[in-house]
Amino acid sequence: MKKLIFMIFLFIGISAQAQSKKKFEKPTIVEASCGECQFGMKGESCDLAVRIDGKSYFVDGTKIDEHGDAHAKDGFCNAIRKASVTGEIKGNRFIATSFTLIEDKK
Repeated sequence: MKKLIFMIFLFIGISAQAQSKKKFEKPTIVEASCGECQFGMKGESCDLAVRIDGKSYFVDGTKIDEHGDAHAKDGFCNAIRKASVTGEIKGNRFIATSFTLIEDKK
């Protein structure tokens, strides 16, 4: 009986871990901004983040300052922008293989 319960918990644990990875091989449109300033995430400084399906992830593979002045009027600390991305969610981070801002049509 103990082995059966152990196997059930092991299966549940493995299933939960499998769901924490999600790949975006085709370009996907996401919201991008400063995680701390716009998405309310806990952090130490202004860091780039994306919001996918309502959940925010800090980004690895590109930095906030590689996409203009973060503190400008339309910068990531003052606005939520759209970006086309590819990459993978690993744990609580988005590992970007590509990150392209979509220009605002104003």
